[in-house]
Amino acid sequence: MLSGAVCSFMLMKLGVNSGFSARNCMWASPAVFRRQEFLISCLGGYSDQGYQGKMQQVKSIGQPTSEADGEKILRAITPTLDPSKHKGQAGKIAVIGGCREYTGAPYFAAITALKIGADLSHVFCTTDAAPVIKSYSPEIIVHPILEESYSVRDEEKRSTAGKVLAEVDKWMERFDCLVVGPGLGRDPFLLDCVSKIMKHARQSNVPIVVDGDGLFLVTNCLDLVSGYPLAVLTPNVNEYKRLVQKVLSCEVNDEDAPGQVLSLAQRIGGVTILRKGKHDLITDGETVRSISIYGSPRRCGGQGDILSGSVAVFTSWARQVVSDSDSHTSISPRNPTMLGCIAASTLLRKAASLAFRDKKRSTLTTDIIEYLGRSLEDICPVS
Repeated sequence: MLSGAVCSFMLMKLGVNSGFSARNCMWASPAVFRRQEFLISCLGGYSDQGYQGKMQQVKSIGQPTSEADGEKILRAITPTLDPSKHKGQAGKIAVIGGCREYTGAPYFAAITALKIGADLSHVFCTTDAAPVIKSYSPEIIVHPILEESYSVRDEEKRSTAGKVLAEVDKWMERFDCLVVGPGLGRDPFLLDCVSKIMKHARQSNVPIVVDGDGLFLVTNCLDLVSGYPLAVLTPNVNEYKRLVQKVLSCEVNDEDAPGQVLSLAQRIGGVTILRKGKHDLITDGETVRSISIYGSPRRCGGQGDILSGSVAVFTSWARQVVSDSDSHTSISPRNPTMLGCIAASTLLRKAASLAFRDKKRSTLTTDIIEYLGRSLEDICPVS
């Protein structure tokens, strides 16, 4: 093992010292990290615990992203329960999704919004899916207005699409956020109607969270979200792969995951992307944040729907906090869609962890939903 004096000399020669800042590390090359690894091994020997701990500190400093303080953000943007407020002020969320095959996904997103604290939750679905979704919960307002190709004759499609848009238009100005995609399916006529709804939401300046089959739609028609800063994309592994191939014309690069997701957001036009994975990466094209707190090894279907419903609620709350001229809350970043994604990712991981603690392998999405309220209360008590 080298002496302290020798190591200090080597550190100075490399430009590495006790004042080596995170900003300097951000621009450091892989070669510098390899030299740092050698020096740290000299300083700490080859004890697994000491060596791995020190290496983790250096590497975490050097990453071009930073871990977000999700709990701080949750406390900052979650509104207090004020008896003087009226119904609707804590959020009105709408889910666009639900077809014959998929009725659970829109329900999960909509009920999640209510469980977190939104006042009203709507689902706009196909006529076939509506009775099923209604049967899940009386709390959700269900609109059976969407149609699939098999139920509409070719000569009626234009008029039917007009009726669908007119029906949604009656409600649009009431919504604080739309969730597009859970259980939507890929029927061409249905997707065409949803495209028109998304365009109208943009005109109304309503935030849009895109998940599931909504991402299939967006990947094939990027203009729906391109240049819209209130759009949030929440891709899983396969959905992210398709986006990268379409937009960046390359394969997924996990070696530079933060840099690639940043480039993807920039190329699409400033949308916010929440890349789901072992570590969630969140970017708006300007900065990248990660959420790495432990969640659950149980990967039951439906957790993405919980996330999309959560992002919708927290984004609507964050918009209010950021736009409040009297707010002196010190939170970073200030972009409400970034704040919404960070808060949602943090809460879902905590709820999934608690559910897995009790249910282990039998954990289901409904179990995780039941822990959302307790998890939020742990972080942001009502009292």
